[in-house]
Amino acid sequence: MEKFDFHGMTLTWLNGGDTFMDGGAMFGVVPKPLWSRKYPVNDKNQIELRCDPILIQKDGRNILVESGAGTGKLNDKQLRNYGVTDQSKLEDSLAELNLTPEDIDVILMTHMHFDHAGGLTKKVGDSFVSAFPNAEIHVSRTEWDEMRQPNIRSRNTYWKENWEPIQDQVIPFEETFDLDEAISLIHTGGHSNGHSVMKIKAGGETILHMADLMPTHAHQNPLWVLAYDDYPMTSVFAKEELLQEGLEGGYYFSFYHDGFYRIVKWTADGKEIVESVKRKELKL
Repeated sequence: MEKFDFHGMTLTWLNGGDTFMDGGAMFGVVPKPLWSRKYPVNDKNQIELRCDPILIQKDGRNILVESGAGTGKLNDKQLRNYGVTDQSKLEDSLAELNLTPEDIDVILMTHMHFDHAGGLTKKVGDSFVSAFPNAEIHVSRTEWDEMRQPNIRSRNTYWKENWEPIQDQVIPFEETFDLDEAISLIHTGGHSNGHSVMKIKAGGETILHMADLMPTHAHQNPLWVLAYDDYPMTSVFAKEELLQEGLEGGYYFSFYHDGFYRIVKWTADGKEIVESVKRKELKL
C-alpha cells in the first residue's frame, strides 16, 4: 500500500477493487488519438480504473475517503461490462495496518455511485449490513436525496443495498462540510448533481481530491470530462476553476481511479509533474 505523510497526518491508499472501463466513455468527446497518448488502453479499448479509498489517520482518528466498489455485489454481466479484475479487499488492507472496519470513525463520500459507495455495506447471510458500523458518513444532501430517489438516468448506479443499511449513519451537508480545520468537502455538482471534492490543508500546503471531476492525472484538461457526467458543462466550469486554483497555489492533487499515480504536484503551468506518489503494482 502506498502512503503519503502530510504535516502530521498519513494518507494510505487501500485496495478497493480494480475495473477496466471503456476509454471512450471515460474521456467523452475527446478523440482516442489524443487521450491514448496520456493514458494506456488495452486491445478492448478499456483503461484501468482503480477504486481505492484513502485512509487518513489524523489526531487519533481513522477517516476513510470513499469506500471502494464492494465485494460480491455485481452479477456476471456487470463484472464483464465493468471489466472487474479485482473486487474490494478493504478488510485485508485495514488488517495490514492493524485496524478493523469497526475502527473507522468517519467516512467522507464525494458521491454515491456504486464504484464509490459499494463498500459501505456488505452481505451477511441474506441481508446487507453496514460495513463500518461505528462511522459517521458525510455526503452532500443533494447526493443523498438523489440516491434515495434516483431519476431515469441515475437509477442504474444508485442501489438500495448501498444506502438502506447505513442511512442512520449518514449526516448530509448542504454546500460545505468541515470535518475540522484541515479537512473539507465542497459540493460542486457536475459528475452527479451532488458530487463534491475534498480539500486537506496543513502546514501551508493543500491536497485537492477532485474525485470524478478529475478521476486520473490524464483528465487534467478542463474540457476532458466523462461521458458518464450528468451535467458535463458544470463539470467543465468546476474543474477549470479548481484546477486554476490548485496549479497557482502549488496544490497536490490526489486520485481515486488513477491506475498509475496516487498523488501528484504539477508545475504552475500544469505541464510537468514535480512530485508524485506512484502506484507500485501496475497492470498495463
